[in-house]
Amino acid sequence: MSAQIIDGQAIAMEIRLALKQEVEALKQKGIFPGLAVIMVGDNPASQLYVKMKEKAAQEIGLHSVVRLKPTGTTQEELMREIEEMNEDPRIHGYMVQLPLAEPLREREILEAIRPVKDVDCFHPYNVGRLLIGETGFKPCTPLGCITLLERTGVPIEGKKAVVVGRSNIVGKPMAILLMHRNATVAICHSKTRDLAAELRQADIVVAAVGIPRFITGEMLKPGAVVIDVGINRLPDGKVVGDVDFVSASQVAGWITPVPRGVGPMTITMLLKNTVEAAKNQCKI
Repeated sequence: MSAQIIDGQAIAMEIRLALKQEVEALKQKGIFPGLAVIMVGDNPASQLYVKMKEKAAQEIGLHSVVRLKPTGTTQEELMREIEEMNEDPRIHGYMVQLPLAEPLREREILEAIRPVKDVDCFHPYNVGRLLIGETGFKPCTPLGCITLLERTGVPIEGKKAVVVGRSNIVGKPMAILLMHRNATVAICHSKTRDLAAELRQADIVVAAVGIPRFITGEMLKPGAVVIDVGINRLPDGKVVGDVDFVSASQVAGWITPVPRGVGPMTITMLLKNTVEAAKNQCKI
């Protein structure tokens, strides 16, 4: 068996084209959706990601703002920046690029973001709404994974899904979104006893553990759908996922590559949430 590739880049481009048309329609009504990113410090990976977000936002016609704050920015300075974003009517959604270095208090900062502008869905209010199944923003990476499954025609209802990883950003909300679509979900992690036994029962595997090539083909159920969220840079500079693509692709039915898999979808869902935020705030 050789798995079919889920081309996240191609699916993301289709969605962005539709978003661009939606943004143009909103502009005809005098609404100019705005997205802002606040970044502190000079982390190279974060810098690259922020540039990718800015480019994608501009390509679909969003009003895009990037606020770069120097290393050493204080909690008070960053909180003032957040308050400005909360009050700026031109900014419908914004995010603070993570991780934040100490002594900045990440939780306090995320809780200061106005929930209606929290397009990353990190505020406890939005996380709570997600948990109980209310409408609202969905975290970008998990929503991107669900969208890949749906666009590929993969049935979710009634399937056994295993999420490997328990982070607040991916693992936990991913499990919730799968449960909302009537999957039977297990959350595993690097400390799970006999992870392979869990995975061999899974129709859908979402790998988000942050360990290069952690999941191999021999751990998978034949025909499983594998969504690889991992982005790991090896010492030789090569970027690989949390799944050993070579062995897994010989067992899985569908699989996302790294790169060109989940990554483009994460940014696309950020754009989608921003357009939704603009419509909500303008009562569209």
